[in-house]
Amino acid sequence: MISFNKYYNLFNIVSVILVVSSILLLVFKGLNFGIDFKGGTLIELRAADKKINISSLRDSLNNMDLGDVSVKNFGNETDFLIKFENNSKKNIIEDIKNNLENSFGNTFNFRRVENVGPKVSSELLRSGIIAISVALAVMLFYIWIRFEWQFSLGAILALFHDVFVTLGFFSLFSLEINLSIIAAVLTIVGYSMNDTVVIYDRVRENLRKYSDIRIFELTNISINETLSRTIITSATTLFALLAIYLFGGEILKGFSLAMILGVVFGTYSSIYIANTVLVRLNVTQKTVLREDKE
Repeated sequence: MISFNKYYNLFNIVSVILVVSSILLLVFKGLNFGIDFKGGTLIELRAADKKINISSLRDSLNNMDLGDVSVKNFGNETDFLIKFENNSKKNIIEDIKNNLENSFGNTFNFRRVENVGPKVSSELLRSGIIAISVALAVMLFYIWIRFEWQFSLGAILALFHDVFVTLGFFSLFSLEINLSIIAAVLTIVGYSMNDTVVIYDRVRENLRKYSDIRIFELTNISINETLSRTIITSATTLFALLAIYLFGGEILKGFSLAMILGVVFGTYSSIYIANTVLVRLNVTQKTVLREDKE
């Protein structure tokens, strides 16, 4: 049996540091919002000449004073994804076409052009925040009626831990936040809650069975009893996400990275956040039996 409970205090300190650091990063550095939330233009190009590389293409676009420009390979080495912020210039797409034609010749096929206005982007940002808030509120309600309040508190703290640390990681490395990242965060909430509920079910079951075992030891027993399920679920999910991150192309990298972080932090918080709350609150068999009677 693995002694997870020996490291409760250590990882609680680590978690507090991670959450506080993430909050400070979000407050003082903020998030690198993509075109979905800031507004701007997205262009998908395909080059006929395989010799054209990202750096030369980026240099050509930077000379046009487009503001913040992002150039990435999309799918293969001849496909490029270009993003830049809202620009007040008229006929900016025609200007880009002419600039690229002068620099590289008539070698580019403009496969897709999308524009997101500032009003639409602000609405998307507000909708994303509302979606995450509603998801957390619904999870809180579910856990509140599913378990005792001590369990509810542990599950919600674990959820907030996962969301804040994941967003803090994106803030630290200035990774782009777009609609796919919002979808990933919502998925993280569900994944983390599912993992926590599985362990909590076993903890509550063991509380009814063993009256002479303290919660400190009981949580450790419950974690070990559900460990095989946790490892199998987390490992298979991570293998799939790593495949998407490595081979799924540039568009899916942000989403898959957020999901990878969510699976790792979600598994960690289910063990070292949710369960340690029960230990701190000294949950006993009487707590569960009293709630059952009520």
